[in-house]
Order: sequence, then C-alpha cells, then structure tokens
Amino acid sequence: MAHVGKIQLIFTITATPELVTEGDRLFASHAPWIESTHHRTGDKALLSYNVSKAPELKNPLDPSAGVTGSTCFVLNEIYESEAGVADHFAMAMSGWSEFAAFVEWLGKCKTAVVPAATIIKSLW
Repeated sequence: MAHVGKIQLIFTITATPELVTEGDRLFASHAPWIESTHHRTGDKALLSYNVSKAPELKNPLDPSAGVTGSTCFVLNEIYESEAGVADHFAMAMSGWSEFAAFVEWLGKCKTAVVPAATIIKSLW
C-alpha cells in the first residue's frame, strides 16, 4: 500500500552494548501497548508499525569494514494524519507504563527523531 501524503514518525537509536538489553525490553513492551491502544481507522489511524534492529556498521557504505559494537534500533510508524502522531504522544505520556524509562534510555543513546514527516514518495 502506498502512503503518499501520510505522516511518518521515525526514531533512529544507536545503543552501546550495555544498553541493548534495555532497548529490547522497552520495545517488547511498546509493541503490545501500541496494538492495544492505537486507532486502526479514521484520522488518527496507525497504518504501519515496524521496529528493526541491526549492528551499527563502521562504514554504512562498506559493510566489509566491520561493526562498531553498538546496535541500531529503528522505530517507524506511519499515521493517517498528524492527528495520529499527536494522539500517539499524548497516549504515551499518559498511558504507556514504560514511557519514562524509554525517555531515560533515549537520553543514554545516540538518538535522532523525526516526529511528523509527510511522506512524499511511496511504493506498494
């Protein structure tokens, strides 16, 4: 399904080895919370939810250069509109029991966040 015009939320998180277990724990809690709370239809609908995890490469354009020892987590959520992103953050702050721990963990990791980007190209 193409998502042109929809809104994408992306976190890229690079965790050092001692922080990976906490990331795994947090995302194990996050997915079921998302599934049980988020809208599936309408203006606030969550259309896609993915968390991926891979070793951080020393040179992303040359995998043969090896890994750094850190781990990259990527959280990618696609919403029908910005109302879904706003709803997501409001629910997370008030209802996800691990929200404070997630924020604390993010503060220990190298993190980049794009909270609400309009998708301009999308296939399938």
